[in-house]
Amino acid sequence: MPEANETDYCFRVDKETLKYVLAQSAKRPLPPATPRTLELPLDTRKVVTLVGIRRSGKTYLLFETMRRLEAQGVDRRQMLYLNFEDDRLLPIQIGELDLILRAHEELYPEVAGRKKFLFFDEVQNVPSWETYLRRLHDTEEAGLFVTGSSSHLLSRELATGLRGRSVSFEVFPLSFAEFLKFRGLEHEPYSRTSESRMAAALEEYLKTGGLPEVVLAEESLRPRILKEYVDLVFYRDLVERYGVANPQLMRRLLRHCLGHPASLFNVHKLYQDFRSQGLALSKDTLYNYVGYLEESFVVFTLPVAERSLRKQAVNSKKLHAIDWALAYPFVAEPSIDVGKKLETAVFLRWRRQREDLGYLAGDREVDLVVNREHPEQLINVAYSVSQSQAWEREIAALEDAGARFPQAARVLVAHEHTKRKPSAGIQMIDAWRYLLGEPQGGKKG
Repeated sequence: MPEANETDYCFRVDKETLKYVLAQSAKRPLPPATPRTLELPLDTRKVVTLVGIRRSGKTYLLFETMRRLEAQGVDRRQMLYLNFEDDRLLPIQIGELDLILRAHEELYPEVAGRKKFLFFDEVQNVPSWETYLRRLHDTEEAGLFVTGSSSHLLSRELATGLRGRSVSFEVFPLSFAEFLKFRGLEHEPYSRTSESRMAAALEEYLKTGGLPEVVLAEESLRPRILKEYVDLVFYRDLVERYGVANPQLMRRLLRHCLGHPASLFNVHKLYQDFRSQGLALSKDTLYNYVGYLEESFVVFTLPVAERSLRKQAVNSKKLHAIDWALAYPFVAEPSIDVGKKLETAVFLRWRRQREDLGYLAGDREVDLVVNREHPEQLINVAYSVSQSQAWEREIAALEDAGARFPQAARVLVAHEHTKRKPSAGIQMIDAWRYLLGEPQGGKKG
């Protein structure tokens, strides 16, 4: 066996480095944050995992959980927070993870016998992290909370490595209700002034998107933040993580997907379009790259609402981005159809709750079907139905769908609408009310 040289040791994470990082973390005040709708369980015996796109708020959910523990009387020294994107911890290896608890016990012997709460941020950067967490879960009296930015990594390795020991939560950008909290706004029932304020806030939400950092930034800084953010996702979460061999193709695909929210998407047609533009690619590569975008929480592809898997496979899928503002570095904001943004917002409202979503294809398309095998709700979304043509198109599609699925509720969600009454069985509701979960404000025929 060759002898280790000095270079082999200069990058190792040692106990003293861990003590420095842990002490700094314990002394640092928790940053202020607006509470999110999602609240993590404090007393589960499972490993609590948070997955989602970068900067959707996973780290601040960890901080908020630590704040709640403090409010219950837990000593801050019982909490270990480590961010595995901290350069002082890289490249940490599986054999060095044991040093974490040893360093903590030496640093804080006065709390050595108390229950510990471990918060590991961006844990996917540690090789074989799931093996270490499994052992901690089985041998230590500890609360375990971890975050990661890759659904592919976490879903695969949680299933094989933690074997039923985990409970997972998806973290999305801000919902409209959370956006209002960040803006310090609250709906006052039975107030016309408040209703107008909610409608105006929705217009701002559809322009700004829901990424917390972007929402809180000054308007002049938002384009720069979004560009840097998209570049980070492209290079770190796509090109580097998946070893993308054709970055030019991946960037063109990313631009196409983000720039066409709530549009129909067919890999075969896109393959032909890219080939006609002179790009060298195979169809398998394109399928793989689309998969990478989905696994990294950048986009969702919505299948047609058919029980037949064959029909789901041959029909185009509907494309939704995790946040429409991610398109702005590629496409000017005014050029993106605001109705498509609203449709994506409605889709995300449901996707936060469940995954069995689809759409109805055909000349009279229905934008969203809740429970694609046994439809429970049929939803059409339009920014404006004040013009007769738009009104008749949306209502006719819901009427046709209702004849096919009479047991399903039918809803038309619109921001600007007419005083006309929809046909029997169709509920029309203001978009801001729907996104806030206030269906009682709608008008039903």
